[in-house]
Amino acid sequence: MARLHAAIAAAVVAATAGLAASPPPAAAQTFVSLRIGFAPPPLPVYVQPAIPGPDYIWTPGYWAWSPDDGDYYWVPGVWVRAPRPGLLWTPGWWGWSDGYYVFHSGYWGPHVGFYGGVVYGFGYDGFGFQGGYWNRGAFFYNRSVTNITNVNVTNVYNKTVVVNRTTVNNVSYNGGPGGAAARATAEQRAFSQEAHVAPTPQQQQHVEAAHATPAFFARANHGQPRIGAVARPAVFNGAGMTAAHAPTPYRPPAAQGAAAAWNGRPPAAPPPRSPQPHGPPPASPYQQGWRGPPPAEQRAMAAAPERPRPPGLPPPQQRPAFHPDRPPPPRPERPPPRPQPQPHEQRDHPHGEGFRGR
Repeated sequence: MARLHAAIAAAVVAATAGLAASPPPAAAQTFVSLRIGFAPPPLPVYVQPAIPGPDYIWTPGYWAWSPDDGDYYWVPGVWVRAPRPGLLWTPGWWGWSDGYYVFHSGYWGPHVGFYGGVVYGFGYDGFGFQGGYWNRGAFFYNRSVTNITNVNVTNVYNKTVVVNRTTVNNVSYNGGPGGAAARATAEQRAFSQEAHVAPTPQQQQHVEAAHATPAFFARANHGQPRIGAVARPAVFNGAGMTAAHAPTPYRPPAAQGAAAAWNGRPPAAPPPRSPQPHGPPPASPYQQGWRGPPPAEQRAMAAAPERPRPPGLPPPQQRPAFHPDRPPPPRPERPPPRPQPQPHEQRDHPHGEGFRGR
């Protein structure tokens, strides 16, 4: 269960229990309290799988963080249905703040808000969404950025999307060394104050399945996951998958556990102390009938060579050998105490004071 909550927290805002098909709206955008000391890997390059049917919305892949494993893991892009018509997806994003990378969760809303200027592709060019729009309860797709090849979708149009950036490095975060330099506009800040909807249960299941797949972790794939995107949530085999490759080599820090400043979990409690037995403490060896050192130590002491004595030092007194089975020899009795002189009465001398002779 801990891994489940950690995976959801690292990817999206945790939804309330019993989330229905149309989840209740949230007040505004929130972000999960994850502060990581090193940047996520670059976004891998992949091809968008074909749309499975009408009214599906594309949610791009991203790197999530696992507090249990102390590592980033890839959440493949996937087609999902919106909680209700009219809602668009704002992707989650990593942002540099006070020396750490902080994750801001994705959400559903009437407009696409700020997502760090990260170019996720397929309509998410860093600002807004160019992949389509809602009109009278139906979604219309921009064919120039949407893979529509295997289904009959009639609500389509063509509009060229130009990504205005000079460096193509697939950066996956905003700010910090090498990050995207975008800042939220006044309009995007207003969008962030709108009523938002939490990710759907299918999206949560998709994140959990990615977290449970060891091959998606950056420590294992070096920033190049085997699967870049899928057509259905949490389905990582069969048709509908597309491969991924890393645009640049990823070299994770040597000590990832130490680099994570705080991963959103409270510090682990110290291990409980072993219970102490009740009652008085054990008796000392002298109270338990101590019978001298063990026989091995006695033999070692007897076999030890005698050290040479300095000249002029008298030899030590010989002591009787120690025998643990024999009682100690009786101590010599002390002589009786000598009588103390008794005080005597002082008398006047006949020739004392005032004697002047005869």
